[in-house]
Amino acid sequence: MRRLNIKMIRLYYLPLLLLVIGISSCTFEDQVDPNNPSLSGVLTDASVNQLNNLVVGIESSMRNALGIQTTASGTMARELYLFDADPRNTTNLLGGGGTSLENGDFYVTAAWAGRYRAIKNANTLIEAVNNTTSVTAQQAAGYIGFAQTVIGFELIEVLKSYGRARVDVTDPNNLGPILDIGAALTGVRSILDAGLTSLNQAGSEFIFPLGGFSGFDAPATFAQFNRGVAATAALYAGDKPGALTALAASHFDLNGDLTVGPKHVFSQNSGDTTNGVFKGPSTAMMPNNGDQIIVHDSWIADAEAGDTRVASKAAVRPDPSVQDMLTGSHETRLYASNTSPIDLLRNEELILVYAEANIGGNTAQAVAALDRIRTSAGLPAYAGATDDASLVTEMLNQRRYSLWCENHRLFDLRRYNLNSTLPIDRAGDQIFDVFPVPFTETN
Repeated sequence: MRRLNIKMIRLYYLPLLLLVIGISSCTFEDQVDPNNPSLSGVLTDASVNQLNNLVVGIESSMRNALGIQTTASGTMARELYLFDADPRNTTNLLGGGGTSLENGDFYVTAAWAGRYRAIKNANTLIEAVNNTTSVTAQQAAGYIGFAQTVIGFELIEVLKSYGRARVDVTDPNNLGPILDIGAALTGVRSILDAGLTSLNQAGSEFIFPLGGFSGFDAPATFAQFNRGVAATAALYAGDKPGALTALAASHFDLNGDLTVGPKHVFSQNSGDTTNGVFKGPSTAMMPNNGDQIIVHDSWIADAEAGDTRVASKAAVRPDPSVQDMLTGSHETRLYASNTSPIDLLRNEELILVYAEANIGGNTAQAVAALDRIRTSAGLPAYAGATDDASLVTEMLNQRRYSLWCENHRLFDLRRYNLNSTLPIDRAGDQIFDVFPVPFTETN
């Protein structure tokens, strides 16, 4: 069965996954077919143009299945319902009628495959850079630091949904084991540290274009993103001092703009893709009942009065939507259009990481960070109890509203053993707190 497993994994990692789907801010020169570069050509003394095409392909592949992963985990976490033509979105994901999460269903396989496509592309870039004479050692370090940081980021996204990950996938013929989250995070942190070392050796600028990393498109500033990712990995590993150390070198700014950070970018250009979490607003004439992200009513009901995040992220529907005995009065307004960017890691999340990392160590700083989030949402400063348990409750609540529909809530509840607190929407529904690993990886 191991032979079958490797063959199926190769389906995720085919060379054609190096597709350079056009990111609108990037252009290419002297490439015969930028959408289908030869793998052998890339791995043997690749030109700078070929390496740069791989970089753009990595950015593009990081968006693969992003919408599916986000809406599926959000449904399981009772953040939202996805009302569309596929009944599994309102049955299997909610355990309706005794159903279970199937390890071959699209929401399981697509998210895993999408993340590992980006990882494979990043590993290919590293191999190509190591086998070329077209770049200096300093320039090579820039490519490698970029790729290693992407690998670390993508593996964290796998862990958030699946609770396990295969960290070593450099050689598809000799794959490493699927690791539980603790061991996987150890590997992730090592990869990110290696990425930082590479970035520190990369000089003052990259020689490759980056589409969604405006402000983070040089080794020094991209290293800030690397440290932001490292801070989340440390926090998830239970290393709060390590998280604080990484934050100090990241783009974290307690008093800064909450929106600062790299982003996934989209366009309607030929060959590109649009924002998979965007849904057009409904109107009285066109209620859009058949394809809409419906906000879970509990997210509306549980919000503090005056929380501006509710009005900015959700809107009252012209009529309550009903599907499979599920109802919702509000629909998403999280993104303004189908080309709106999606954050990879913005300052708002890092402030919440800072708050969590200070709970149990520096109460004053934890409260200061929570207050920064609260006041930015139009809420008064925190006035509750300051014991650790109360601060964790407040921190998780602020994450719930700041990071709604961004693939965080299910993992937050799971890591604090709070999934049993989720509402049951229909008689017979169940609570699932993790995706099963796809059958192609376990058989």
